[in-house]
Amino acid sequence: MNIQQLEYVIALDEYRHFVTAANHCNVTQPTLTMQLRKLEEELDIQLFDRSKKPLKPTPEGEIFIKKSRRILKDIKDLYGILDGEKNSVEGVFRLAIVPTLAPYLLPLFLPKFAAEYPDTQLNIEELESELIIKALNEGRLDMAIMATPTGEKDLDETLLFSEAFLFYGPLSHPLLLKDTITASDLDAGQLLLLSEGHCFRNQALKLCGNQTDGSPFNFKYESGSIEALKGLVQRNIGYTLVPELSVGEPDTQYVKRFADPQPSREVSLVYHNSFNRPVLVESVKHAIRESLPAHISKPKEFVRIKWR
Repeated sequence: MNIQQLEYVIALDEYRHFVTAANHCNVTQPTLTMQLRKLEEELDIQLFDRSKKPLKPTPEGEIFIKKSRRILKDIKDLYGILDGEKNSVEGVFRLAIVPTLAPYLLPLFLPKFAAEYPDTQLNIEELESELIIKALNEGRLDMAIMATPTGEKDLDETLLFSEAFLFYGPLSHPLLLKDTITASDLDAGQLLLLSEGHCFRNQALKLCGNQTDGSPFNFKYESGSIEALKGLVQRNIGYTLVPELSVGEPDTQYVKRFADPQPSREVSLVYHNSFNRPVLVESVKHAIRESLPAHISKPKEFVRIKWR
């Protein structure tokens, strides 16, 4: 068994296709296939079920792949320490961000960060929270911007800011006439929600006490886009909850704050505790905090709404 074979196995798990995995590893498909066969013979187990399309790990393969990811990550971290990377921000890093933050936070901090650190490349993707946690634990991500706490013992969390939940309703809605509102004012049956898998959906339901009132609408629509929900509300269809960063000047007539202490979500930079780049973490944290609007960057008294 060698490191190269472990890399081939990880590539096969990620791409589930021999030719694509071989291209990723810069080897020919016969070479990759031969090395996989050698490894399976040495271990006396089958790592992948070749009869499945796409390729699928066997139960034994799942265990082997999980351990292999950790071994390769530890080796990478060891090389990083020896190369003095601990105090460097240079390199290519994989950053994930939840979809309910990406369109509002990335335009704020990314231009500043890119200008200040031209030798740092962030490969950014949008992922839902559970997928982010899995990828961080498997070493497929370096950092993530997401709602916390995650409750994961192997993940470290650096608090970035707290973001209030706001009521977003049609102009004719009576709640908009109140100075502030409370969770008891909400009717879950009227609430438009994001689709399953979004942590913001879980938080919204918890705020409503996880009520399951029947929907008064003659349709069922669960969106992955906060902007889509806002568009429905503006046309007098139900109401929703939105994160404060998503509210621009055109939205102010549709929003109402909750009474203090306001319900909020805690947003943090999350990374595996083996990720040994404290200077990079601090640089990303600083760029984000410095780019936030003044009313968000200063902590307030909040009731934190968990999503997990």
